[in-house]
Amino acid sequence: MRLTLFWNNMYEQFGESYTQSLAKDYVLEGLGSRTIQQALADGVGPKEVWRAVCEAFDIPESMR
Repeated sequence: MRLTLFWNNMYEQFGESYTQSLAKDYVLEGLGSRTIQQALADGVGPKEVWRAVCEAFDIPESMR
């Protein structure tokens, strides 16, 4: 998954404003207790980050 697709998925699921806040502030256990921004900056792939987001927010299979 490319980073642009990751962000498109995030915006589609959460909206632009909430996505930015979520990425910056919400700590996900599935990302080693890091935020989305921290995980991406640490080199975690967008696909792995998206999977962690899907698990944390119970995103339907059709969106994964």
